[in-house]
Amino acid sequence: MSKVSLKGVIDMHVHTNPDLRLRAYDDFELMEAGIRVGARAIVIKTHQGTTMDRAYLCNRHNKIVHGNTNDFTMYGSITLNKVVGGINPKAVDTALKLGARVVWLPTQSARNHMVKNKLDPAGCVDVVRDGKIVPELKDVFGLMKDHNAVLGTAHVSPKEAFVVVEAARDAGIKNIVITHPEWWIVDMSVEDQARMVKDYNVILERCYAQNMGGGKYKSNLPSNLEIIKEVGYKNVMVDTDGGQTENSHWEIAMAEYMQYLVDNGIPEEHVHYMTHTIPAGLLGIE
Repeated sequence: MSKVSLKGVIDMHVHTNPDLRLRAYDDFELMEAGIRVGARAIVIKTHQGTTMDRAYLCNRHNKIVHGNTNDFTMYGSITLNKVVGGINPKAVDTALKLGARVVWLPTQSARNHMVKNKLDPAGCVDVVRDGKIVPELKDVFGLMKDHNAVLGTAHVSPKEAFVVVEAARDAGIKNIVITHPEWWIVDMSVEDQARMVKDYNVILERCYAQNMGGGKYKSNLPSNLEIIKEVGYKNVMVDTDGGQTENSHWEIAMAEYMQYLVDNGIPEEHVHYMTHTIPAGLLGIE
């Protein structure tokens, strides 16, 4: 089998330091790893709020240190956890104006996340109430439409995701990603993932590994292979959700993931589509 190349690859979900949890790389170390392997872009994510300012500094550092020797770009995001006020249109407006490209719904503050982890959900950030999205989310969608931003469903439940996705489509949101639907916290069935693709033409973000608790991780590669065969490669995006010290460093994980798919019968051009074409389209990169 031919060895895959990371040239031009884009990963829209990587965690870095500074963080409340120790990560394998800080922002600059991840940037340098991306440059080393010829990556085109990475989106950095934090559960603690925003990363667009950190992405800006990475890109300035890249320009100052490396000049015009690469075309790597770091992108930032906002995650609507309680730390930013939950579903907070003002925070989203500011983040988008400062360059954030992805808006994630709540992760650790999501009701689904808290219930699955046996935490008291009294202080959660709800996205759906009485079968409808909360009013603040309508305002957030309006801002996202103006900026053509990407919506990530984060850690909400499948039931909530269907309500949110339908409302987002009605609000004119073009770029919708179902965040790691395979993770046991989200736990979206294969049937529901297929229905999401069929009914709403969303992108399924399928990640390298999932946190099973207690510092243990489970490989998602076999199930990722199956979902590609089930729904088709044009609606599956290959991301790592990388950065954990328990897993391989970002570039090693991405290479292993891509190689696994090729070695198990996914054509290289399809892997390229899932790692280059889809994320480039979401981010608006030529």
